[in-house]
Amino acid sequence: MPSYQAPLRDMRFVMNEMFDYPSHYAALPNGEEASPDVVGAILEEGARFARDVLLPLNQSGDEEGCLLEGGEVKAPRGFKEAYQQYVEGGWPSLAADPEQGGQGLPPSLAMMLSEMICATNLAWGMYPGLSHGAADALRHHGTDAQKATYLTKLVEGVWTGTMCLTEPHCGTDLGLIKTRAVPAEDDAYQITGTKIFISAGEHNLAENIVHLVLAKLPDAPEGSKGISLFVVPKFLPDAEGNPGQRNGVSCGSLEHKMGIHGNATCVMNFDGATGYLVGAPNKGLACMFTMMNAARLGVGIQGLGLMEASFQNSLSYARDRLQMRGLSGVQAPDKAADPIIVHPDVRRMLLTQKAFAEGGRMLVLYTAQLLDVVEHGAAGEEKERAEILLGLLTPIVKAFLTEVGFECTNEGVQIFGGHGFIKEWGMEQLVRDARITRLYEGTTGIQALDLLGRKVLMSQGESLKVFTKEIHKFCQAEADNPALKEFIEPLAKLNAQWGELTMGIGMKAMQDREEVGAASVDYLMYSGYVAVAYLFARAAKQAASAQGGEDAAFYTAKLNTARFYYQRLLPRTKAHAAMIQAGAGSLMAISSEDFGLGFES
Repeated sequence: MPSYQAPLRDMRFVMNEMFDYPSHYAALPNGEEASPDVVGAILEEGARFARDVLLPLNQSGDEEGCLLEGGEVKAPRGFKEAYQQYVEGGWPSLAADPEQGGQGLPPSLAMMLSEMICATNLAWGMYPGLSHGAADALRHHGTDAQKATYLTKLVEGVWTGTMCLTEPHCGTDLGLIKTRAVPAEDDAYQITGTKIFISAGEHNLAENIVHLVLAKLPDAPEGSKGISLFVVPKFLPDAEGNPGQRNGVSCGSLEHKMGIHGNATCVMNFDGATGYLVGAPNKGLACMFTMMNAARLGVGIQGLGLMEASFQNSLSYARDRLQMRGLSGVQAPDKAADPIIVHPDVRRMLLTQKAFAEGGRMLVLYTAQLLDVVEHGAAGEEKERAEILLGLLTPIVKAFLTEVGFECTNEGVQIFGGHGFIKEWGMEQLVRDARITRLYEGTTGIQALDLLGRKVLMSQGESLKVFTKEIHKFCQAEADNPALKEFIEPLAKLNAQWGELTMGIGMKAMQDREEVGAASVDYLMYSGYVAVAYLFARAAKQAASAQGGEDAAFYTAKLNTARFYYQRLLPRTKAHAAMIQAGAGSLMAISSEDFGLGFES
């Protein structure tokens, strides 16, 4: 079975030494509750729960999967008991509003816990994971009655939530949905339609499931402008707010998936189910975006957790596995062969995982700090800036971290060699589980269009300038620091090129809108590499100034990891830049009819 230790030392480095989380928390309302002692205790206990409760269920849950019998879904053995421990420990309410039964702690703390959960049991983590997004959507857009009925239960974790968007015929194009909502008595609606790919849509972990469903009213406009949002519970709450009559919603089947077998991914049928409108009519997509944005950050953290798990187990195996002698001579004379960690190519794969995991953690915790300000900060310039940066970075967190996360889990299998292809080691499960993260909550292509088209070009590049100005000021401040020269010079050049590439795409797009789609994914990946490079430069600054103490080995390793990232991973930006500049011509030159020439008759 794979092993896992939460990377608490690295988390503390990023939180306390790079981003000064203690001062950040102290400046937030109710921030005194997030004292260093409290934060430390939460992280330690979260690490124990992930390691001792969730990790032992990961492989067995994958092998057993979920079972659908008589319309009821049973999660794998141990999942329900683990969820009960999770609820009893108060974990679901960590960052929720005290008025709804939450603990009022900053959202960033919940995101750190999420990394540990994703690293140890991604499939299990999806059951409570979507509940946070459902609670956020109701908190922002629900009526007082809806909040009283559903929100506290979701916050406590005794009920779970889902988001029901996709249908068999429409995928991401939600304007094509066919699910209908017909007005009924007492402000209710009768919801009829079929939704697919609904994670945790039916299960036995909680006493009720609250579905947030996109549907169209009878007089709705065509397309996405005619979408409304409804809350549709599995059991209709009775007068005391407890689960009562079974609603007209059921699981028609379970999807047979490549990975995340321990999570019930359902086809959900709504047969005149009773639902209630959330937000204004025909404004459902805007309401659902509250939940979708939370989910996108959560999926990015899934990529981070999986790459950390892959790295830790790859490292352990590489230290023990003996094969051949080192190219420069015998490294372990007391053994029949040298451990494979001495070989340069194995080190390349290990360091790729290590650099992406540490860089991804910095990106997540940088973004988490912005989320704290957006959710709890006082209105003003700082909050406005945080909202702009959070919007810009959310698609990067989601797509970049899941893309490199999948790469890292594949490298993990490669390090294990043939053993990586065998189930008992657990590495192939990481690959299968990681593959879905590039797809759900918006594919990489969808995130890239959101970043380039909506966030950057629609703002005339102003949102990007907020971030590139920050990088520019950092490079200016450290330009004469000899310890950082190897980082500052390439970072400054890439930061300037980022703006130039953006302007070039914008100019081309004025003549041909296809240029945006042609450049978007490479643009997102370029953006991710540069964003992480900036954070590694900041980490290098902190590590260089802290060298020489009792933790010298940690800081030296941090500097060496930053050097590896800059020398062996950051050059990928050259390829992405070249593909961006190549434009749409070669992509669009072949007609749809001519794609099959050579095998179609």
